Amino acid sequence: MVRVKGGMTTRRRHKKILKLAKGYWMTRHKQFKKAKEAVLHAGEYAFAGRKLKKRDFRSLWIIRLNAALRTMGMTYSQFISRLKTKKVGLDRKILAQIAVENPQVFEKIVDKIK
Repeated sequence: MVRVKGGMTTRRRHKKILKLAKGYWMTRHKQFKKAKEAVLHAGEYAFAGRKLKKRDFRSLWIIRLNAALRTMGMTYSQFISRLKTKKVGLDRKILAQIAVENPQVFEKIVDKIK
């Protein structure tokens, strides 16, 4: 069997990983082996972060809604349960946005639900 030299392929693979590891600390952006480990871990953290982002935003909307509702003499849990009984189809994201940008409109929504 003939010996195949894979210099170009290896160089390309190494360059790709080192490019992804640009800006990493110490040997993690210089040595291929360390850079590969760092890039793999970074990918795992990025994947988990995309899932956490959704959770974080939902909790932020809830906090904003609760703060706006307490000024109107109502709690978040009461508000959500009344929304469901009245079958209002607005989600937490939109409600939080209305509460921040248009407090008058939000107050009308709360009055309608009360």
